[in-house]
Amino acid sequence: MSTITRDRPGSARCRVAPSALALLESARQGLASADGEGQAAARYVCAHLAALRAAAAIVAARAEPASSRRRRPQSVWELLSRVEPTLSEWAAFFAASASKRAAAEAGLPRAVTSREADELLRDAATFVTLVEGVLGVPAQQALPLPTAI
Repeated sequence: MSTITRDRPGSARCRVAPSALALLESARQGLASADGEGQAAARYVCAHLAALRAAAAIVAARAEPASSRRRRPQSVWELLSRVEPTLSEWAAFFAASASKRAAAEAGLPRAVTSREADELLRDAATFVTLVEGVLGVPAQQALPLPTAI
């Protein structure tokens, strides 16, 4: 869970759990991997997984401890909408693209076009940057992303 600490009067910074920071770092590494991928399907999968890790960082930082009563399993996208409603549209977007990621992971022919992969990579990079802002983590340098053809 994140907490506010004061360095000097009038300035506050957010402290984020190490697990959330590790997920954000993994998300950034995933974006870099996606950027270096030549195959559209692999680029799409890496970008989607990067967004998933960024969402998991928010959930790790904001989720309340689970109650003792049993609930049905929820995806990170469902949890994200609950713990950070301002990112609900992003959660819906990435949840909707999960089936395409699964098809790409399975190696289905023509599962993802190069343009779709490039667009998802740009969207995932934007999302990771937004997550960093929500958590109060200094944004990392943006990756040079491919332009749409």
